[in-house]
Amino acid sequence: QVQLRESGGGVVQAGDSLRLSCAASRRTFSRDALGWFRQAPGKEREFVATISRTGSPYYADSVNNRFTVSRDNAKKTVYLQMNSLKPEDTAVYYCAARDSILTAPYYTSDSDYHSWGQGTQVTVSS
Repeated sequence: QVQLRESGGGVVQAGDSLRLSCAASRRTFSRDALGWFRQAPGKEREFVATISRTGSPYYADSVNNRFTVSRDNAKKTVYLQMNSLKPEDTAVYYCAARDSILTAPYYTSDSDYHSWGQGTQVTVSS
């Protein structure tokens, strides 16, 4: 079972930046696909970004060109750099992990993932 712990959330103003981190504890972290999701009050959890085991990223349209996902396998950590934040980015952000193969597709559904962190709150004021 992958254990994931997010950090880096907070309260910022529109246009500011934040970097979320998600530290994992698993020996096979380097073979995991990793994802970021978010859930705003009263809304369903939605896909934000994913990064494959080879380091290839994929983003939701709503965050493309503003957010950057990256991973450091040596530190067993995945990051989400969020720039030009908007009030509509306000949500609890979750990281997720699953095992994957080299030819795996991008995993964009929350049902694709086996393990989840507890979430970190991001609030963007206008």
